Amino acid sequence: MGVRGMFKNLGGQGAEPISVPDAEAAARKISKVDAKERLEMLDAFEAAGIAWLWATDPEGNLIYLSDSAVETFDDKRPVIGEPLGKLIETVCETESEGRTRPLSFLLSSRTSFVEQPVRVIEPQEGRASEDSETWWALTGKPQYDAKENFLGYRGSAKDITAVYQDQRDSSRMAEYDSLTGLANRHRMTRRLTAILNAYKVEKRSCALLMLDLDRFKQVNDTLGHPAGDELLRQVSQRLQRIVPEGSEIGRLGGDEFQIMIPDMDDRGDLGELSNRIISMISQPYSIEGSRAIIGTSIGVAIAPYDGIEPNELIKATDLALYAAKGGGRGQFRFYSNDLKETAEDRREIEEDLRDALVRGELEMHYQPVVDAKTHIVRGFEALMRWEHPVHGAVSPGIFIPIAEDSNLIDELGAWALRQACEDAGSWPSDLTVSVNVSAQQFVSDNLPSVVQSALQTSGLNPDQLELEITESVFMGDVEATDAMFKTLSKLGVKLALDDFGTGYSSLAYLRRAPFDKIKIDQSFVRGCTEDDNSNAAIITAIVSLARAMDMVTTAEGVEALDELDKIAALDADMVQGFIFSRAVPQADVLAKLEAGELKYEPIGPAKSRADRRTLFRRISVIHENHHYTVMLRDLSRTGARIEGLVDVPVGTQLVLDLGEGQLVVCTVMRSQDATQGLSFETSLVTDGAGGLCTRHRVSPYMLASAGMPLQALPPGNYKMPTRDSGPDSTPRFMQVDVSAGSSRAR
Repeated sequence: MGVRGMFKNLGGQGAEPISVPDAEAAARKISKVDAKERLEMLDAFEAAGIAWLWATDPEGNLIYLSDSAVETFDDKRPVIGEPLGKLIETVCETESEGRTRPLSFLLSSRTSFVEQPVRVIEPQEGRASEDSETWWALTGKPQYDAKENFLGYRGSAKDITAVYQDQRDSSRMAEYDSLTGLANRHRMTRRLTAILNAYKVEKRSCALLMLDLDRFKQVNDTLGHPAGDELLRQVSQRLQRIVPEGSEIGRLGGDEFQIMIPDMDDRGDLGELSNRIISMISQPYSIEGSRAIIGTSIGVAIAPYDGIEPNELIKATDLALYAAKGGGRGQFRFYSNDLKETAEDRREIEEDLRDALVRGELEMHYQPVVDAKTHIVRGFEALMRWEHPVHGAVSPGIFIPIAEDSNLIDELGAWALRQACEDAGSWPSDLTVSVNVSAQQFVSDNLPSVVQSALQTSGLNPDQLELEITESVFMGDVEATDAMFKTLSKLGVKLALDDFGTGYSSLAYLRRAPFDKIKIDQSFVRGCTEDDNSNAAIITAIVSLARAMDMVTTAEGVEALDELDKIAALDADMVQGFIFSRAVPQADVLAKLEAGELKYEPIGPAKSRADRRTLFRRISVIHENHHYTVMLRDLSRTGARIEGLVDVPVGTQLVLDLGEGQLVVCTVMRSQDATQGLSFETSLVTDGAGGLCTRHRVSPYMLASAGMPLQALPPGNYKMPTRDSGPDSTPRFMQVDVSAGSSRAR
């Protein structure tokens, strides 16, 4: 149609074509009333491709578009007469970056706009890739007649595809990690700030997960930095496959990753997601023909419960991650207020651990390994214990990871080997001693000389020493790992694969390494007596495999009599667990052996039961509009036992306040004297550290609406906002001080 036709449609004056002007005419000024010259100039402007012209009717339908712009669209695709919003779209660059919205949203405001970036919409069946998208800069102005009736938009457009893609690539380089393609620290911080600011207004939640990779340094050290880079790329790909839709993943640097999940605050769902991430990241990697195995630890915090501001939430995830790593790695941990104190204790423990050996605070304890059928002792596992002068007994699950982080594990491991061999030298010659060797200690070139020195100094027969290793030693340099196994075998010591079945591709390890024993992890022992549990079948398969390969089996963590009977019936060779004994000092071992007591009698509950934590802490119980203080004795996922209230009928509904906004609705199932057995309406979930927590908590938004300041949930118990139930009624139950054996009512 051309500009001339367009102006006719718009009410301009038409004119016949004019001849080419001579030099004198060309030099004269074109007046505003010279419609012919002006239209010719606009035609030339369009033809030159400097910009395109467009117009819509009052309904937003396109009534004019320059011919060269029409060529941008498919020949078969209608353009003129179509709503402009079906042809191009804007992209929102605010809180929800990358989200498109129809152009009609912009046109409906009937305001002018200049150089608005828009994207040409491709047909659904033939959508272009990001690299082949077409971008325009759109300028428009609403038009009105003399009576102020809206006539539509008139404007110009130009192709900015090349410029826009260059700008996008530059922006991407500034906001995305070049190695993995994930968001970088700068972008994640900016996005978290934008989301939290918006969500405070909208009263929404956002979960933040912080990850770092366990044993990643060993991959770099053994396989080189290029292999480490490839590993990071593969980790990022796995994360992208598993996180929920709408999440954003960032690599903050090194082996640190962050995951932002809007509108998720269910700690049950977050715990399950964290476990899936840990499982997926822990699967073996193939890198340039080598095999690598790493793990990950995860810290989880949720806004607004654990933090309102970005820095506050990030610090909470850091503390949770720190606690997850300190708890033994390969686990997740939710943030709680007590982690600040825990982090300070851990730093103190790290400092004190360096002097613990010199001060003689470490000692070896020994747990018996007995014949599954005769209950005759066959050996002992050496387990390190630390009695801290201030903190008391410090769990190996706490100080061993600290030793690994602070490069003390080699020194501790060497001491453990020497001490265990020295102690075992005084036992009967047919008893073995098992010593755990960490993956970090295993890759040390000094390990064979340390083992040989411990044997020579103690005089222990090499076949009495058993080194327990986990599948994590197989990561990294395959040739170096195989060489270490050959060297240790030549020394005559035995090798045991610990925690069998909890890792991946264990059959490949059994084929490669000269193991004498497989230790069946306690996670398979637990539940093996239940009819609908497959653990018994798994144990049977492991025992059969070990027997076929001339290996011995030991079932770990046996605690109940029915578990012991089941393990014996499944033909496991040996058993280890609390049912026979906890780990005890060398003096206790010698006393039993010198008395000729080589048989251990099983002592434990008749049947295994769901894990239940015995607690002794005060909590608040709410009934109607009254708060009572009771003692929490037992706690499981589905129920609890409390003491401190009398005259509580069976069937009474109570609310337990476990602190930090955790409220649990429950029903009294048993009631005798001052003790009640409770059943929970909603099961608790794991907190990632062996404890239990509620799925949901009281929202800080709700507390703020009741007059409290908007802040992360404070520690301890505090009165929750409740509906106005009128004046307080008489308390229904009598509260007694069970700790003092008093019946004094409160």
